[in-house]
Amino acid sequence: MYRDSIQEINARRQKISTLRKEMREIQRDIEPEEVTDYAFATIGEPVHLSELFGDKDTLFMIHNMGKSCPSCTQWADGFNGALDHLEDCAAFVVSSPDSPDEQRIFAKSRDWKFTMVSHADTNFAQDMGYKSDGFWPGVSVFKMAGNKVVRVSDAMFGPGDDFNPIYNFLAMCPEGDGDWEPKYSYH
Repeated sequence: MYRDSIQEINARRQKISTLRKEMREIQRDIEPEEVTDYAFATIGEPVHLSELFGDKDTLFMIHNMGKSCPSCTQWADGFNGALDHLEDCAAFVVSSPDSPDEQRIFAKSRDWKFTMVSHADTNFAQDMGYKSDGFWPGVSVFKMAGNKVVRVSDAMFGPGDDFNPIYNFLAMCPEGDGDWEPKYSYH
């Protein structure tokens, strides 16, 4: 019966909400990890990680696999809608292994508004745990601690994660996301 099933689902959603609260409590007390002040390539001069904070003390750095990944493109498309809200609280930057010229052209074709940097020719993705056999998508949160940069959180991206509402909407359908895969265009 529909109502019984929805009650069961809502009870599980409440458990997820409780787990998220517990995770936030752990996150609040996490010991920061000092990181190198990496230099990233941009269209202009190279920029250091510490410079990406601007006037904020928190930086969301997206680990994006680049223009070759339709899933990373779909995640990045979604950032545009949240960007103003996020930048009210923190700096927001997307990094990828693509060259700055490739990033500029691709970002323009997608109407992306966020800052992009290239971590090509650096150990950044590997040191942060987002490169092994290839690159992996995710997010790292950095803070300034005096004149040092520290990482206070990170999470991988993947189908069903907390960062992509499309999969969460599709999960509400009886068939879930089925075999749906993001595309560069649906027209």
